[in-house]
Amino acid sequence: METRLALVRRARRMNRILAETYPDAHCELDFTNPLELLVATILSAQCTDKRVNMVTPTLFAKYPTVEDYAAADPSEMEGIIKSTGFFRAKTNSIIGMAQAVSAKHGGVVPRRLADLVALPGVGRKTANVVLGNAFGVPGLTVDTHFQRLVRRFGWTDETDPVKIERVVGELIPKREWTVFSHRVIWHGRRICHARTPACGVCPLAALCPSYGTGPTEAAKAAKLVRPGPFS
Repeated sequence: METRLALVRRARRMNRILAETYPDAHCELDFTNPLELLVATILSAQCTDKRVNMVTPTLFAKYPTVEDYAAADPSEMEGIIKSTGFFRAKTNSIIGMAQAVSAKHGGVVPRRLADLVALPGVGRKTANVVLGNAFGVPGLTVDTHFQRLVRRFGWTDETDPVKIERVVGELIPKREWTVFSHRVIWHGRRICHARTPACGVCPLAALCPSYGTGPTEAAKAAKLVRPGPFS
């Protein structure tokens, strides 16, 4: 059985390999300020970043401020974001979030986790995306890719995102939490797919207890690799 020390060492070695494999890993949502990132992250639920990025230029141009979102006509916003799916719920979340930011935070997106998660439509994942990428506050983005990969890595068998966040936070240095999240998400999108991971070309193969979940033959595995970006 792997000791705690051995797990920490393996996790940090895997992180170093991911850093070498994805030196440019970053948030693939397009934004220029915290408000834009917050809105884009709300839209990204059950939707690809690529689709969100196709919608946000029009959305951001129409609603440049928190006050604009707070006073938005729901039907107009729904028409802009419809292709992202769950557009009615997302519209309600965005307008509700903006009204709360306007009323409670002077129209400025807060930079504390507790304040962010208190906003309509904002959970820990969304809050950590904003904290890490808009404010430089380290945070782990525990999305579906992240959850799947850290379990495959044998780092945890937890299924609750908050518990996963705590476990991984104890393995990876805090200063790297944000960029580590991007590395894992990029790896999940490009190589370690949900159904058939490209094990035969995975740079983590020698350290991963799930090696063999997908084809191990290099030529066959290479065909499964999806080159980015997945904006």
